[in-house]
Amino acid sequence: MKSASFTFDRWLYELLQEEGRTQFTTRDLRDAYAKRLEGLSFRLGDVRRYVYEQIRRMLRAGWLIADEERRTRGQVYHLQPFPENLLLELVDGGFENSLKVVSEPEPSVPELENEPVVSSSNAEQHLETLLKEIRLDFLSAMGEAERYKQLLDEMPHLRDKVEGEYLEARDRSSRLLGHLRAVEKTLKTLDST
Repeated sequence: MKSASFTFDRWLYELLQEEGRTQFTTRDLRDAYAKRLEGLSFRLGDVRRYVYEQIRRMLRAGWLIADEERRTRGQVYHLQPFPENLLLELVDGGFENSLKVVSEPEPSVPELENEPVVSSSNAEQHLETLLKEIRLDFLSAMGEAERYKQLLDEMPHLRDKVEGEYLEARDRSSRLLGHLRAVEKTLKTLDST
């Protein structure tokens, strides 16, 4: 039987190989990883999300187990031997690549700050048009996330290959929902004045 490939960040792997790193918290691993990123511009919140996602992947693969004592903050994880049924594939620049995916401008998300200044008489019409565009984009992203979820449920063996796209689609639909609510509230405010 062919082993499934498990792609993993080389820097994280090196950190996990350090002596005394058989147990850690998300914060421990995040701080150690952030030190490796010195010289690059990054937000600590982005590093935390990235490291946490890698921890979740390791948990699913069985490479990591959570401590018996469950905590909402500061959960301790224990490193296990790498699963024999997986083939480890180390990649460089995992964090930077995850940022590129998130930070690339998405044509489907209208950027309010890039919109031309609109006079107050045309504001309502402009907001209505924007609302329609965002609603269409939101429904599209939501549909994409739903389909990925169905595919993951139907074909769990594709999880490592498809889950990233599912999470991106889900995040995009969440951001678009925020855009949608902001424009709807602004329209309500204009109607009430």
